[in-house]
Amino acid sequence: MRPATVAREVRDAIESRYIAGGEPSSALPSERRLATEFGVARATVRSALAMLRDQQQIRSSTGGPPVVIDPRVTKAPQLTSFTQDALARGWHPSSRLLDAEEGAADVSVARDLGITPSARVHRIRRLRLADHSPMALEEVWLPAELFPDLLTHDLTGSLYEILESRYHAAIFRHDRRISAISVDAAHAEALEMPLGAAALFATQIGFDRHGRRLELGRSVYRGDRFDFTTVTFAPRRPSPESTGPLRRAGGGSRPTVTEARTRDEVRDRT
Repeated sequence: MRPATVAREVRDAIESRYIAGGEPSSALPSERRLATEFGVARATVRSALAMLRDQQQIRSSTGGPPVVIDPRVTKAPQLTSFTQDALARGWHPSSRLLDAEEGAADVSVARDLGITPSARVHRIRRLRLADHSPMALEEVWLPAELFPDLLTHDLTGSLYEILESRYHAAIFRHDRRISAISVDAAHAEALEMPLGAAALFATQIGFDRHGRRLELGRSVYRGDRFDFTTVTFAPRRPSPESTGPLRRAGGGSRPTVTEARTRDEVRDRT
């Protein structure tokens, strides 16, 4: 059997035994142990592990065995940052700052942030990465009045951490709208995707606990590497006592024909 074929079989065996259904950040056995387990040379195991790295199913750890990662970042229905989402999947998150400037809010940005047009805002564009792989292209606007000197901070980490630690402002709620798009040339180049590939476009407004608007974000996420989950509830059902005949304004049900006739007869006899 050809060495490449053996390596693929070992790759499939490792994926089946240690990756499928496994927890992110869990470590694989050592190369020596895998070679013994599958009865192959360590060079074959290395080839199999290299395939799994190329498929972004594992990553190397410094001075230790490979670690399982989730090939997709899932945005759960809790308010978390990209950094938190990536870490939860065993990724090493980072950001590449593309642009940061202060300027006047246009009509659209002002409307979404609840400020007057031409008010000063910070505009920040970043490429969000997981294990150095592009995941999302993010553009954020924040009122300059609330966050003076924001652009002097290191913007390659978690922006939410800066808002909380430096300005004591915490995003409490997101109003988010998500739609499917096909990436244009600029987005395809930045996200390392084929032109016209599927992506997710998300617009979100971030509020604090008092309903104050702190953030407007517009992001393009790789459709093959990112997904969102939601929680939905059935509408509230009427209570059992209100499911009978139609209710009158006073709270009682509309009388049936028989009940109305009986009441009329009683009234005639009195």
